[in-house]
Amino acid sequence: MRRAVAAVAGGLAVWIVAVTVANLAVRAVLPGYGEAEAAMRAADGGYGQASTPFTPTMMIARLALGGLASVAGGAACAWIARARSRSPWVLGIILVVLFIPVHVWLWQRFPVWYHFAFLASLLPCTLLGATVAARNRR
Repeated sequence: MRRAVAAVAGGLAVWIVAVTVANLAVRAVLPGYGEAEAAMRAADGGYGQASTPFTPTMMIARLALGGLASVAGGAACAWIARARSRSPWVLGIILVVLFIPVHVWLWQRFPVWYHFAFLASLLPCTLLGATVAARNRR
């Protein structure tokens, strides 16, 4: 049980680190991305605002970094858990549960496809990372 809890906690920590590092890389590479983030933070008091400062390319980059972070988190979770475990499933479900309120709050700011793509990718990408880690362990 302790290993399963450590696996989920470790996977979540890796997710946070991976998304942070990937976000910094996207800021450095994608022109205007940092400014769009700043504009979004500045408008945080504007709940219900119906627009986003992010271009479609920027939104796709955000989705990609979320997917990569989920794969990394799932891989770390499976690596820590060692044996076949439900821990990656738990991690993926926790990520979905944590992000639903965030996306409800942001609902007016992003197109529906963005919310759907992000939320729908969390569990499969986490499980993909866990599968890759388990296969490499053999």
